[in-house]
Amino acid sequence: MNDALGHPQSLLVLGGGSDIALATVNALAAQRCRTAILAGRRPEVLDRAAADLRRSHPDTLTVETAPFDALERSGHDKVIQELFARPGGIDLVIVAFAILGDQQVDQEDPESAARVVEVNFTGAVTAMLAVVKQFRAQGRGTLVVLSSVAGVRVRKANFIYGSSKAGLDGFTQGLADSLIGTGIRVLLVRPGFVTTKMTAGMKKAPMSTTAEAVATTIVRGLESGASVVWVPSALRYVMGVMKLLPRAVFRRIPS
Repeated sequence: MNDALGHPQSLLVLGGGSDIALATVNALAAQRCRTAILAGRRPEVLDRAAADLRRSHPDTLTVETAPFDALERSGHDKVIQELFARPGGIDLVIVAFAILGDQQVDQEDPESAARVVEVNFTGAVTAMLAVVKQFRAQGRGTLVVLSSVAGVRVRKANFIYGSSKAGLDGFTQGLADSLIGTGIRVLLVRPGFVTTKMTAGMKKAPMSTTAEAVATTIVRGLESGASVVWVPSALRYVMGVMKLLPRAVFRRIPS
């Protein structure tokens, strides 16, 4: 249960190897978060991340790991239920799993393209609905969803990844609206280019940011009661302009 100041004391990360999510766990641990569960499909990645968190917060944070695969959608409800079956429940869930894919490869391989969509969108849909089911049962909870500015208006250079994030973004907004008055809160996070393992080797885009900066914005958003945050915040205005550009103009923007 959240502490007296409204800070979460227990959290679950779906996509426990995410640099952004782990930076957020670090930030929340500094605010008296006491338990973190890192869930994902690669045990060796989760073990390293858990060890790093334990070293950073040796006396205050308990870190557990658990298996979770975004592609195993039929099992999401059972997996999430088991993760919530702990004393005190879970205060906050971060949905952080995603794959970037390779646009050139994915365009030529429909199965590869479908995998991007299945992980980033359909896998997130079943996982989020399973989480909300458990939040309803305990009467409270906060869901943080890592979207992307790539989904605000999809560019030709990454339309497969961008469309998967557009679906996630729209689903998250609708889900949030449906939960008004239930005691369940949703925070939608729209970062731009973030320097992480996923983007290693890629050319940085304008207004690039870091996992730590995204984490700071998430914590501030949780404290302020925001429903959507952009990182950096100026992207809100940049993308507002982008959405208004005629399609013939938008498609000529350099990749």
